[in-house]
Amino acid sequence: MKLCTFVIASSNAGKIREFADILPAHLDLIAQSELDIPEIDENGKTFAENAVLKARNASSRAGLAAVADDSGLEVDELKGAPGVYSARYAGVGATDAENVEKLLSALNGVPYEKRTARFRCAIAFVKNADEPHPLVCEGTWEGMIQNHPTGHSGFGYDPVFYVPALGCSAAELDPSVKNRLSHRAQALNRLKDAIADSSDFEQ
Repeated sequence: MKLCTFVIASSNAGKIREFADILPAHLDLIAQSELDIPEIDENGKTFAENAVLKARNASSRAGLAAVADDSGLEVDELKGAPGVYSARYAGVGATDAENVEKLLSALNGVPYEKRTARFRCAIAFVKNADEPHPLVCEGTWEGMIQNHPTGHSGFGYDPVFYVPALGCSAAELDPSVKNRLSHRAQALNRLKDAIADSSDFEQ
Protein backbone atom coordinates (compact mmCIF):
# COMPACT_ATOMS: atom_id res chain seq x y z
CA MET A 1 0.00 0.00 0.00
CA LYS A 2 1.43 3.37 -0.98
CA LEU A 3 2.17 6.21 1.39
CA CYS A 4 -0.52 8.88 1.00
CA THR A 5 -0.05 12.41 2.28
CA PHE A 6 -3.03 14.21 3.76
CA VAL A 7 -3.23 17.67 5.21
CA ILE A 8 -5.21 17.77 8.45
CA ALA A 9 -7.16 21.02 8.38
CA SER A 10 -6.65 21.74 12.05
CA SER A 11 -4.16 23.33 14.41
CA ASN A 12 -5.73 21.68 17.46
CA ALA A 13 -3.09 19.38 18.96
CA GLY A 14 -5.70 17.17 20.62
CA LYS A 15 -7.58 16.57 17.39
CA ILE A 16 -4.39 15.95 15.42
CA ARG A 17 -3.28 13.37 17.99
CA GLU A 18 -6.62 11.55 17.70
CA PHE A 19 -6.39 11.53 13.89
CA ALA A 20 -2.90 10.02 14.06
CA ASP A 21 -3.94 7.41 16.64
CA ILE A 22 -6.93 6.14 14.65
CA LEU A 23 -6.18 6.52 10.92
CA PRO A 24 -4.00 3.89 9.18
CA ALA A 25 -0.27 4.15 9.81
CA HIS A 26 0.57 4.30 6.10
CA LEU A 27 -1.05 7.72 5.83
CA ASP A 28 1.38 10.64 6.13
CA LEU A 29 -0.56 13.26 8.07
CA ILE A 30 0.58 16.89 8.07
CA ALA A 31 -1.12 19.52 10.22
CA GLN A 32 -2.03 22.66 8.28
CA SER A 33 -0.20 24.72 10.89
CA GLU A 34 3.06 23.08 9.71
CA LEU A 35 2.38 24.56 6.28
CA ASP A 36 1.34 27.98 7.61
CA ILE A 37 -2.16 27.52 6.27
CA PRO A 38 -4.50 29.96 8.05
CA GLU A 39 -7.80 28.96 9.57
CA ILE A 40 -10.87 29.62 7.42
CA ASP A 41 -14.08 31.24 8.63
CA GLU A 42 -16.44 28.47 9.73
CA ASN A 43 -19.66 29.96 8.40
CA GLY A 44 -21.48 26.74 7.58
CA LYS A 45 -24.79 25.97 9.25
CA THR A 46 -23.87 22.37 10.05
CA PHE A 47 -20.80 20.47 11.19
CA ALA A 48 -20.65 18.74 7.79
CA GLU A 49 -20.69 22.04 5.90
CA ASN A 50 -17.87 23.43 8.04
CA ALA A 51 -15.80 20.26 7.68
CA VAL A 52 -16.02 20.45 3.88
CA LEU A 53 -15.14 24.16 3.88
CA LYS A 54 -12.04 23.50 5.98
CA ALA A 55 -10.95 20.51 3.91
CA ARG A 56 -11.28 22.43 0.64
CA ASN A 57 -9.33 25.38 2.04
CA ALA A 58 -6.45 23.20 3.22
CA SER A 59 -6.36 21.22 -0.01
CA SER A 60 -6.36 24.37 -2.13
CA ARG A 61 -3.48 25.95 -0.25
CA ALA A 62 -1.38 22.80 0.11
CA GLY A 63 -2.06 21.20 -3.25
CA LEU A 64 -2.71 17.92 -1.44
CA ALA A 65 -5.61 15.78 -0.35
CA ALA A 66 -7.10 17.05 2.88
CA VAL A 67 -9.16 15.81 5.79
CA ALA A 68 -11.00 18.06 8.20
CA ASP A 69 -13.36 17.69 11.07
CA ASP A 70 -15.89 19.97 12.61
CA SER A 71 -17.28 18.93 15.91
CA GLY A 72 -18.98 20.32 18.93
CA LEU A 73 -21.30 19.89 21.84
CA GLU A 74 -25.09 19.97 21.69
CA VAL A 75 -26.96 20.48 24.96
CA ASP A 76 -30.67 19.73 24.87
CA GLU A 77 -31.61 22.21 27.62
CA LEU A 78 -29.87 24.93 25.57
CA LYS A 79 -31.76 23.95 22.40
CA GLY A 80 -28.66 22.45 20.82
CA ALA A 81 -26.20 25.18 21.81
CA PRO A 82 -23.31 25.69 21.63
CA GLY A 83 -23.44 23.51 18.51
CA VAL A 84 -21.34 24.76 15.58
CA TYR A 85 -20.20 27.64 17.80
CA SER A 86 -18.66 25.29 20.39
CA ALA A 87 -15.07 26.43 19.88
CA ARG A 88 -16.04 30.09 20.16
CA TYR A 89 -18.96 29.83 22.56
CA ALA A 90 -17.42 32.39 24.91
CA GLY A 91 -16.18 34.52 22.01
CA VAL A 92 -13.68 34.31 19.18
CA GLY A 93 -10.35 33.14 20.55
CA ALA A 94 -11.90 31.84 23.77
CA THR A 95 -9.96 29.22 25.70
CA ASP A 96 -11.39 25.80 26.55
CA ALA A 97 -11.73 26.90 30.17
CA GLU A 98 -13.68 30.03 29.17
CA ASN A 99 -16.06 28.01 27.01
CA VAL A 100 -16.63 25.50 29.81
CA GLU A 101 -17.22 28.30 32.30
CA LYS A 102 -19.87 29.87 30.07
CA LEU A 103 -21.55 26.50 29.55
CA LEU A 104 -21.74 25.77 33.27
CA SER A 105 -23.07 29.27 33.91
CA ALA A 106 -25.81 28.74 31.30
CA LEU A 107 -26.80 25.48 33.03
CA ASN A 108 -26.64 26.83 36.56
CA GLY A 109 -29.57 25.44 38.54
CA VAL A 110 -30.59 22.95 35.84
CA PRO A 111 -31.07 19.50 37.45
CA TYR A 112 -28.88 16.60 36.35
CA GLU A 113 -31.65 14.74 34.53
CA LYS A 114 -32.14 17.71 32.20
CA ARG A 115 -28.44 18.05 31.33
CA THR A 116 -28.54 15.58 28.43
CA ALA A 117 -26.03 16.35 25.72
CA ARG A 118 -23.99 14.86 22.91
CA PHE A 119 -20.78 15.44 21.09
CA ARG A 120 -21.25 15.45 17.34
CA CYS A 121 -18.51 15.18 14.71
CA ALA A 122 -18.40 15.37 10.93
CA ILE A 123 -15.19 14.52 9.06
CA ALA A 124 -14.74 15.47 5.42
CA PHE A 125 -12.13 14.14 3.01
CA VAL A 126 -11.35 15.69 -0.37
CA LYS A 127 -8.78 14.51 -2.93
CA ASN A 128 -8.46 18.08 -4.15
CA ALA A 129 -10.05 21.48 -3.58
CA ASP A 130 -12.53 20.96 -6.43
CA GLU A 131 -13.64 17.51 -5.30
CA PRO A 132 -17.28 17.31 -6.50
CA HIS A 133 -18.32 14.67 -3.99
CA PRO A 134 -16.51 15.08 -0.66
CA LEU A 135 -16.54 12.02 1.56
CA VAL A 136 -18.27 12.91 4.83
CA CYS A 137 -18.39 10.58 7.83
CA GLU A 138 -20.20 11.38 11.07
CA GLY A 139 -20.40 10.22 14.67
CA THR A 140 -22.22 11.10 17.89
CA TRP A 141 -21.47 10.42 21.56
CA GLU A 142 -24.27 10.73 24.12
CA GLY A 143 -23.70 11.92 27.66
CA MET A 144 -24.57 14.44 30.37
CA ILE A 145 -23.09 17.75 31.51
CA GLN A 146 -21.80 17.56 35.05
CA ASN A 147 -21.64 20.47 37.50
CA HIS A 148 -17.87 20.93 37.53
CA PRO A 149 -14.82 19.81 35.52
CA THR A 150 -13.01 16.56 36.40
CA GLY A 151 -10.02 14.89 34.78
CA HIS A 152 -6.97 16.15 32.94
CA SER A 153 -7.03 14.25 29.64
CA GLY A 154 -8.75 15.32 26.46
CA PHE A 155 -9.59 18.88 25.56
CA GLY A 156 -12.52 21.20 24.93
CA TYR A 157 -15.61 20.24 26.92
CA ASP A 158 -14.27 16.79 27.88
CA PRO A 159 -13.90 17.70 31.61
CA VAL A 160 -17.65 18.35 31.97
CA PHE A 161 -18.96 15.70 29.57
CA TYR A 162 -20.04 12.84 31.81
CA VAL A 163 -20.30 9.32 30.34
CA PRO A 164 -22.91 7.51 32.49
CA ALA A 165 -21.98 4.01 31.32
CA LEU A 166 -18.40 4.54 32.52
CA GLY A 167 -19.11 6.70 35.57
CA CYS A 168 -16.61 9.42 34.69
CA SER A 169 -16.01 12.40 32.45
CA ALA A 170 -14.45 12.14 29.01
CA ALA A 171 -11.37 13.85 30.46
CA GLU A 172 -10.91 10.99 32.93
CA LEU A 173 -10.74 8.33 30.22
CA ASP A 174 -7.53 6.78 29.01
CA PRO A 175 -6.97 7.98 25.41
CA SER A 176 -7.18 4.39 24.15
CA VAL A 177 -10.68 4.10 25.62
CA LYS A 178 -11.79 7.48 24.32
CA ASN A 179 -10.51 6.54 20.87
CA ARG A 180 -12.92 3.62 20.81
CA LEU A 181 -16.00 5.51 21.99
CA SER A 182 -15.93 9.18 21.07
CA HIS A 183 -17.84 10.98 18.34
CA ARG A 184 -14.55 11.68 16.53
CA ALA A 185 -13.45 8.07 16.89
CA GLN A 186 -16.70 6.91 15.32
CA ALA A 187 -16.34 9.29 12.38
CA LEU A 188 -12.63 8.54 11.94
CA ASN A 189 -13.24 4.79 11.99
CA ARG A 190 -15.89 5.21 9.31
CA LEU A 191 -13.39 7.21 7.28
CA LYS A 192 -10.76 4.51 7.88
CA ASP A 193 -13.18 1.86 6.58
CA ALA A 194 -13.91 3.97 3.50
CA ILE A 195 -10.17 4.37 2.87
CA ALA A 196 -9.65 0.61 3.24
CA ASP A 197 -12.38 -0.05 0.66
CA SER A 198 -11.04 2.48 -1.86
CA SER A 199 -8.56 1.68 -4.64
CA ASP A 200 -7.33 5.30 -4.41
CA PHE A 201 -5.16 4.33 -1.45
CA GLU A 202 -3.66 1.13 -2.83
CA GLN A 203 -0.71 0.44 -5.11
